[in-house]
Amino acid sequence: QVQLVESGGGLVQPGGSLRLSCAASGLIFSSSGMGWYRQAPGKQRDLVARIGWDGSITNYADSVKGRFSISRDNAKNTVYLQMNSLKPEDTAVYYCNGYLPRYQWGQGTQVTVSS
Repeated sequence: QVQLVESGGGLVQPGGSLRLSCAASGLIFSSSGMGWYRQAPGKQRDLVARIGWDGSITNYADSVKGRFSISRDNAKNTVYLQMNSLKPEDTAVYYCNGYLPRYQWGQGTQVTVSS
């Protein structure tokens, strides 16, 4: 069974940075594309960024381009999301999942951007 454990969220001021981590188990991580998704209160869960199995392909939602960066460490079965220049509208619960969200969702990690 695939398990996804997100961490690294918190409260940050506008303009600040956070680095999220997602530890994956139960899948062949080194050959799996991965993605970060987020869900704000009262809204649907949306894709934020995706990364191919070897890190050579990445794509981002327009709203985070130039501010967020997705990366992975296949030796650690971990995918990261570096978030810079955070805005209040980035406030959400962040989740990781596959390149397409086909696994059971983890608990997510809360990111709150507020002064």
